[in-house]
Amino acid sequence: MSAIMDMKQIRKVYQTGKVTFEALRGIDIQVERGESVAVVGPSGSGKSTLMNLMGCLDVLTSGEYKLDGELVNTLTSNQLADIRNKKVGFVFQAFNLLPYATAYENIEIPLLFARVTGRKRRQRVTELLARVGLADKAANKPTEMSGGEMQRVAIARALANDPEIILADEPTGNLDSASGGEIVKLFNELWKQGKTIIIITHDASIAGQTQRIIRLKDGAVDGNGDLR
Repeated sequence: MSAIMDMKQIRKVYQTGKVTFEALRGIDIQVERGESVAVVGPSGSGKSTLMNLMGCLDVLTSGEYKLDGELVNTLTSNQLADIRNKKVGFVFQAFNLLPYATAYENIEIPLLFARVTGRKRRQRVTELLARVGLADKAANKPTEMSGGEMQRVAIARALANDPEIILADEPTGNLDSASGGEIVKLFNELWKQGKTIIIITHDASIAGQTQRIIRLKDGAVDGNGDLR
C-alpha cells in the first residue's frame, strides 16, 4: 500500500482576539490507500479539527500535508473545493441533508457541481440508491425517513463522484444501536471494495472494527493502536 494521506508536523492554531488556542500540536499521521482507520479521543482532543484538515475543509497553520501525493498547503480555495468534490466524500453525525430536497436530489448535488450530464446523473443516483438499500425512497424528503435512512442517503451522496476517501464524523452518533450497526456494516463493505475509510468516533466498538486506531489527546497523537 501507499500513503494517500501524509501529514507531517501539523499545527492548527485559532486566534480569537487576544486568545490563542493550539488545537493540533505537531501531528504526524499517515493513512495508507485502502486502509480503514478510526480516530478516537475525548472531547477537545482535536478530532474534528483533524478531520477538517484531512478533508480540506480548513487550512493548517504550519506543517506539510500531502493528499494523494499533492501538497495541499499550496492550493487555492477553488482547488481545495475541487478536491473536496472529487477525492473526499463526507458523512456527518447530523446528516447535513437539504430538508426541502428528496433523497434523489440530495445525492445528485455533488454530481451537479461536477457538471455531470443529466443521463449520467440519473444513472449514478439510481445506482447509489440501490447500493445503500433505498431504491424505494428516491422521492422521500428527510422528514419522511428514519435516522438510519437519512444516514444512508448521506453515504450515497458521499459516494456520488466515486471518491477514494470517505471521512465520517461520528456517523452513528444520532442513531439507535441497530441502525448504527447497519451503517458500520455499510462502511466495512465500502472498505472491502477498496475505499479508504476514516471514522471519527468516541465509540470503542466502532473503532474496534477498523484496521487501526489513532488516538488523540490534547491536540497530539497518543499512540497509533495496532493493525488487526
